[in-house]
Parts: sequence; structure tokens; C-alpha cells
Amino acid sequence: MTTHREPLSSVLETIGETPLVEVAAAPDAVPVYAKLESFNPGASVKDRIGLYICRGLLQRGDLESGGTIIEPTAGNTGIGMALAAGQLDLEAVFVVPERFSVEKQDLMAALGAEIVNTPTEEGMGGAIDRAHELAAEQDDAVVPQQFASELNVEAHYETTGPEIHGALDGEVGAVVMGCGTAGTLMGTARYLLERRPDTRVVAVEPEGSVFRQALGDEPDGGEYRTEGIGTHDADRNELFDPALVDELVGVPDEAAHAEVQRLAREEGHLVASSAGAASVAARDVAEAIAAGELDVPYDSVVTMFPDSSERYLSKDIYGSFAEWNP
Repeated sequence: MTTHREPLSSVLETIGETPLVEVAAAPDAVPVYAKLESFNPGASVKDRIGLYICRGLLQRGDLESGGTIIEPTAGNTGIGMALAAGQLDLEAVFVVPERFSVEKQDLMAALGAEIVNTPTEEGMGGAIDRAHELAAEQDDAVVPQQFASELNVEAHYETTGPEIHGALDGEVGAVVMGCGTAGTLMGTARYLLERRPDTRVVAVEPEGSVFRQALGDEPDGGEYRTEGIGTHDADRNELFDPALVDELVGVPDEAAHAEVQRLAREEGHLVASSAGAASVAARDVAEAIAAGELDVPYDSVVTMFPDSSERYLSKDIYGSFAEWNP
């Protein structure tokens, strides 16, 4: 499926305009629509910010042609940035915690990037610190820092939000999306709320994540297997704006894993654990709207399936829950 009817001059022109597809298991009265971001050339939602951030840094003069981007990433952002950097005459170095998907790291390297691994136990915080150390050792090197860069939010305000709004003729009752950097939800929500302030905004995290600290709670943090969303240090997730969020939902790993397998078996969606968590939460919100428990402007829910399960096959994502090993 493509929205492009004419030949294009660059792979970068294929980023965005991804399909919005109804989730069959949602209640008939309140459909749930999922944005399928695996249709991007780098097969994830992070292609959007990869292009937007690289272009933004060049346009602002923060980097010159031939300069180096050094980014801490779990993988998909690295793929998106590597894809854009290779076409925009930039070098790319990515700092990745060891536990994250080997498939993602292989793809970043295939696109010409250098990979630097940090210990799993140091989490993304350790990767962020190492990225800044490496940048300080080089001339003309920048750490875009997807966890803090407003360009991350702007990418979704300028692309994802308008695409969803246009596809549904503005009739969006609720937006339910996972939060990793939080840029996707914040940019999309900001766009939709400007057009309909009573749109319900629901953030999704794995149980064990501590985003709800930003809402004034004191959660008991813990380990989780769901990859690509959640945080162990809410202070580093500078983009998360609690003022835009009506509700924050924690989804157990086991529920996300089961939904990944259901989506493949019943609906033909080959998606990963972050999509599984988002689907569980979005369907719950739709059920609550259908039951009259939530007041929204339209009987519809939009979520996002950020990437493909193909990047997680080595971790037994389609095996039993006990075998799944992010």
C-alpha cells in the first residue's frame, strides 16, 4: 500500500503518510484506529524524528555538512537517524544498552552508523552519559538527545497529528499512545488538542515504569520486558508534559505479550510489545467510552503501532511468555 503515485527522488520522501487501520477487536460502537508505522522506510515511527531532527540541526546551524550525530538510543531512533544522516551527508554514532535488539543494531550498522554499547544495568541513563562523553571528544559533534529535543515533539506536531486529523476528518475522541521519549504522544496530542480541546489523551507505559512520577505519584519502579516505551528515570524524559495528559495507564508485560500474539494471529499485524501495550490500553479506553464511563467529543480512539515484530524475533516474541527475553 502506498500513498505515492509518482516516482520519488529519495527514500526520505517516503517517510510518513502511513496507513491508519481499524483494530478489529475493538467495540463496534467505538472503533480503535492504529497508525501502522512499520510502513516507513526504516520500518518504525522513529524515521519521522530521525529526518526532522537531522534536517533541523542542519537548518539551525548546530551541525554542518560532514558533522557527526551521537545519539543514545534503543535502536529505532538510531535506524531513523542513520537513514536520514546517510542522505544528508552526516556521520552517525549510536550508544545502545547491550540488552536491546541485535536486529536493530545490525540495521544501524548497515546504514553506515557506528555502534557503541553500554552495560545493560546502566540503562538508557548510562547510554545518555556516554553519548555526551563521546561528543565532548570530537569537533562538530552533537547529541540531539531525543529525550529532550523539542524537535522530537515538533516532528509529530507537523506530521503525525495532521495525518491522523485528516484521515478521520477531525473526529478523534481519544488518543492513546505509548511513552518512551514521550515525543510522539506530546506532539500528536498538542496538534489534536489545539483543534479539539476536549480530546482525551492517554499515555501508556509498562508496569514497572515510573512516568507517573511526573503526575505527582510515587510508583514502585521495577523491571519490565516491554521494549521502546517506559522509563526508569522520569527526570530524563524532559518532553513529557503532564498538563496534556488526562490519564496514564500501566500495562503488564504479560498482557502486552499476549496482545502481540493475538494481533498477529487474528488481525495480521506483525507488531512488537510497545504496540501490544498500546492496543490493550486503547481497547480498554474504547470499552469505557462505549459503556458511557468516559466523556469524549467523538466515539473513536487512535493509537499507534510503532514498529514491526521482525526486529524482536531473536527474543522469542512469538514464543511463550516465559521464553520471551527482551
